[in-house]
Amino acid sequence: MEKKMNRKRQLNETEQLKPLRKALLVTHVSGFVPQFEMNNVRILQELGYEVHYASNFHTPSYGTDNHRLDGTGIIRHQIDFVRSPFSAKNCLVYRQMCDLMKREHFSLVHCHTPMGGVMARLAAHVTGTGPVIYTAHGFHFFKGASWKNWLIYYQMEKFLSRYTDQQLCINQEDYELAKRKFHARYVDYVPGVGIDSSQFQALGDKERQMKRESLGVLPDQVVLLTSGEMIPRKNQEVLFRMLARMRDETDHSVYEKLHLLLCGHGELNEHLHELADKLGITDHISFLGYREDMLEIFGASDIFLFPSFQEGLPRAMLEAMASGLPVICSEIRGNTDLMGDRWTESENQRMKLCPGGIMLNHFQDADVWAEALRDMLSRRSSWKEMGEACIMRSREFGLDVVEKKMREIYERFTEKE
Repeated sequence: MEKKMNRKRQLNETEQLKPLRKALLVTHVSGFVPQFEMNNVRILQELGYEVHYASNFHTPSYGTDNHRLDGTGIIRHQIDFVRSPFSAKNCLVYRQMCDLMKREHFSLVHCHTPMGGVMARLAAHVTGTGPVIYTAHGFHFFKGASWKNWLIYYQMEKFLSRYTDQQLCINQEDYELAKRKFHARYVDYVPGVGIDSSQFQALGDKERQMKRESLGVLPDQVVLLTSGEMIPRKNQEVLFRMLARMRDETDHSVYEKLHLLLCGHGELNEHLHELADKLGITDHISFLGYREDMLEIFGASDIFLFPSFQEGLPRAMLEAMASGLPVICSEIRGNTDLMGDRWTESENQRMKLCPGGIMLNHFQDADVWAEALRDMLSRRSSWKEMGEACIMRSREFGLDVVEKKMREIYERFTEKE
């Protein structure tokens, strides 16, 4: 009996002496992990990792502070990341990342966002830290991108892929390119960050009406919703000009029944307010800022508009689809992954009618957006059917699908004990 007790004590002592597994997540803005990566944090913790997070906590995104990290068990490390790859401050960031990796001896690094990916992979290579996983949430080079993007960012990613053990891509265009052109040890496709479909439930009639009233929407208005950072690539300006086009039409009554909800914040906030005032459409737009009640806002809306120039796999659009909203979106990488390959082209070849909505290939043209919106309004009897098609499509990007894939990838690099 005493021998068994001694043996058990020795095993416990050995267990305590085992080096703690540490995983490092890296993004250049601090709101990214609580917004998109908490499921991966949970998987890593279940696999026995202590999860660390390196980011610039002075520049939060997807919110105004970092309170969502409280109580998660994540250990934070301030790194003075900047967005530009050409800033002299990147020398300091590089030294900070190297010092962190030398000090903490991480067993796994998973980096996201462009500058997070650059600095983490360079520092990991120099310090011998790894393995390194890099998730590209939409390369800056893509079909239709400028030659400068291909000259600078393509060459940068191709070079850094040599320091990448696992490349993850969240849309098919990026995945096919990375497989053919890059040098990562493994290249895999993961369908985004995943959404929990069970969260998206339709509001009851009374709840829906109350929410619409709280948002300043009149009972008979059609609620148009768009969501995303107020930055140039999100292209919200074209929606404002679309509304102005609708107002200037002969049948003014259609415009009077439209109300646009804009969720998000960013560098173009002041510019967009000024533009709405200049165009004379302020009474038909609500600037809602960053919201934590998006599920209710989806339920109070009628049509989701998404005019981005560039996306990886847009979470906002995916959530709108899971909520059962018909969609009008730009025909770009990421959006096309979500809408699928079943569509019928319009006679003027400017629109593609999909089971869940409409895609536009002239998405910088406000007249095309006005045309698409008129078309969608004429199909009101089909909105429910479109919404159901969106719900079915969104399930292909569900949390269960993504979690299974991510668990396999993390286990690939987790030492068996």
